[in-house]
Amino acid sequence: MSEHSADLDPRRAGPGDAETVARLLHDFNTEFDTPTPGTAILTRRLQSLLAEPSTIAYLAGRPAAGVALVTLRSNVWYDGPVALLDELYVAPDRRGDGLGTAMIHLLIADAEEQGISAIEINVDAEDVDAQRFYERHGFNGVDPDTGERAFYYSLEL
Repeated sequence: MSEHSADLDPRRAGPGDAETVARLLHDFNTEFDTPTPGTAILTRRLQSLLAEPSTIAYLAGRPAAGVALVTLRSNVWYDGPVALLDELYVAPDRRGDGLGTAMIHLLIADAEEQGISAIEINVDAEDVDAQRFYERHGFNGVDPDTGERAFYYSLEL
């Protein structure tokens, strides 16, 4: 473990953490050459979204070096809401310190406490490191009833 291992400090973020969450999300997209509207726009959106119960963010590390962004939605197939882990990011210099694991554990504990029925994650086919990470934490990339590989499709409007 690194010198930072005792400094995981996973916690739920609030509207007052919007700028920190925005910075980490912006860094994530920048690192992987994905478009980002910038921290100012993200901060403004997050200040509003994090005040609502359907958007949750987790931070880890002091100072925060990891973020998980989760949105909740109702679903006809479950009694409780379904959580979508939209983003999980840890700054490169803190990877391997356990920040991602700490946030996933907190997300699962909160989900169980809040009566969330399922947590879903979309992972790129070539991102085998992320697939292994999620599988280590109990997530499955196949339909448990059929054994068929799960796929995610989207249409941006």
